[in-house]
Amino acid sequence: MHYDPIKDIFASILRKFPFLRVLFYKLLDLMFLRSWYVRRELLKIRNVFGNKEIAIYDAGSGYGQYTYFMTKHLMPCTVYSADIKEKWINDSREFFSKQRISNVDFAVEDLMNIEHKNRFDLVVCVDVMEHIQEDQKVFLNFYNALKKGGFMLINSPSIFGGSDVHGDEEESFISEHARDGYSNEDLELKLNPLGFSTYRSRYTYGFWGDKAWRLGIKYPMVMLNTSKAFFFLLPFYYLVTFLFTFIMMELDFLSKNRMGSGINFIAKK
Repeated sequence: MHYDPIKDIFASILRKFPFLRVLFYKLLDLMFLRSWYVRRELLKIRNVFGNKEIAIYDAGSGYGQYTYFMTKHLMPCTVYSADIKEKWINDSREFFSKQRISNVDFAVEDLMNIEHKNRFDLVVCVDVMEHIQEDQKVFLNFYNALKKGGFMLINSPSIFGGSDVHGDEEESFISEHARDGYSNEDLELKLNPLGFSTYRSRYTYGFWGDKAWRLGIKYPMVMLNTSKAFFFLLPFYYLVTFLFTFIMMELDFLSKNRMGSGINFIAKK
């Protein structure tokens, strides 16, 4: 299943109708359980710094929804928002400028080639690392970019079905993925030798979250890949399924999953 073309369609819609962007952010925050987990952890990390202004690197910012959240809810802070897709960055830059949000800068960057040194208190990388083959090089770049005592938040599919892979013979549901996902042990083996220590690790999308993802995200994406005409049917689909999806997401969010198809990993320099 190709996910990027679907994301590009949404990006083109926002480009034509930028006034819909805040509503779109709210829908992403509501419909994607990973956003629930990421935003909760961001608020917890922010509290560690007290009243100090912090510098944040949104590494692979996509549509800019986490950049928007952080500029609003992690104050006082500055956010450096970067993505490899120039059109997406330009769209975000224009939108944030019109919103008069001044504590953010945007840049087109390849995470493989960044050279930031001791610049940030927090690196946020949501659903990016599973797309990068040479992940340890990027992790080293993140380590160098962080100040001493800084945090890195990685959110990714896990090896426990995170790309809808449940056996050696299966392939990733998302064709753009370079790997099926990570486990807690995988990340520690890659990060600890660089100088990171594990601050907190949590599996997400457990039993209920996995069911919610299938009903709320996977099945619509499969249908959209089959025919773009399904865009017009999406409101009716969610009218029928949303309540069930939301209840299952809430159950997962309140659970302590021993295993799940997603992982939320926080490391400290």
